[in-house]
Amino acid sequence: MSVRTSRIDPADVHRVCELAEAARTASRRLALLSRAEKDAALHTLAGALDASTDDIVAANERDLQRGRDSGMAESLLDRLRLDAPRVTAVAQALRDIAALPDPVGEIVRGSTLANGLQIRQVRVPMGVVGMIYEARPNVTVDAAGLGLKSGNAVILRGGSAAAETNRATVAVLRSSLQAQGLPADAVSLLEGGHGAVRALLTARGLVDLLIPRGGADLIHTVVTESTVPVIETGVGNCHVYVDRAADLDKALAITVNSKTHRPSVCNAAESLIVHRDVAAEFLPKVLAALAGEGVVLHTDEPAGAQADVAGVAHDAVTDEHFATEFHGLEMSVGVVDDLDTALEHIRRYGSGHTEAIVTEDRAAARRFTAEVDAAAVMVNASTRFTDGGEFGFGAEIGISTQKLHARGPMALPELTTTKWVVEGDGQVRA
Repeated sequence: MSVRTSRIDPADVHRVCELAEAARTASRRLALLSRAEKDAALHTLAGALDASTDDIVAANERDLQRGRDSGMAESLLDRLRLDAPRVTAVAQALRDIAALPDPVGEIVRGSTLANGLQIRQVRVPMGVVGMIYEARPNVTVDAAGLGLKSGNAVILRGGSAAAETNRATVAVLRSSLQAQGLPADAVSLLEGGHGAVRALLTARGLVDLLIPRGGADLIHTVVTESTVPVIETGVGNCHVYVDRAADLDKALAITVNSKTHRPSVCNAAESLIVHRDVAAEFLPKVLAALAGEGVVLHTDEPAGAQADVAGVAHDAVTDEHFATEFHGLEMSVGVVDDLDTALEHIRRYGSGHTEAIVTEDRAAARRFTAEVDAAAVMVNASTRFTDGGEFGFGAEIGISTQKLHARGPMALPELTTTKWVVEGDGQVRA
């Protein structure tokens, strides 16, 4: 099979075909590995990363310097940064993956029919998974580890901002795989320009699944232009709603953590909406706390009045603010009359990622969880918990906001498909 070639340089098509065919061969080997073999390989890969920390950090510093020279925003530099503690963390993520159950071979359901046929639905690897992502070099390791554990070969296309880091990291992983007697092509890096990306997007029949991870423009491009099946990971315009029955101490801690713990990531809260009945008591405290953390505040008129009470700077919120994933220390703030208005606000501006309610009213919490259309809904907890590691899945491949196959943090089971195995004893159909 071949990729669709219209408007694509034949050299890019050839490059993708070579990578995909090598990955397909590697995936057949991976599919036969036992859990013990995969777990041992993951521990060895983690050790190789630890041993290569200095080289990886040096490569990352070259990427960071290039980013600084080009005026890259601090929030994006934070996503790009892979210092020694973060290398240690991504290596540990591989060990965490090794400790997780192996989904391959799991029986999803099964039965014995009246005619004696035994049928079972079994999890199997996807095969070849393409990953297209931006300046998040930790994704390189996460994708490689989750791919190996789930029996898939991965083709990685990282953003140009992290080119040096990705190149160094993939070299370490491939070298370690080869030293273990495993196919190095279980992990490969696609380099080249936009033509190489277009070739990957149209490699239907060579690549089984594509997963984009990044900003709205990247995701939209992959979803609309790909002929390969796509699991869509979405942007995170996340809200914290403080209900009239909220414990305001909890609400303060949850709001500040949701916004400031790591503002550049997709599960950081971008908007705070507060019930009118508690606005005068809660908003001066929370706005002062947010401003103290350096958050730029965009407020509607009632929230702005409370910002004035607190003596903190703010400007007038717009529809564009409410619709924006800031990726930094900015937040939209609004006051609503009731839960219905809060739900309508979230329906209008939310991206289907993570929404949080703070309330001691169980009826309000039940309505919120039932009516909010999002991959994750938090009750009295920070939006920052929407994460594969925090959910106990180990490293994640992304957070899906679509509704087919996978939704929310995607880990090992979401990287498998199923096949039906039917065993009989000579039965034929009448």
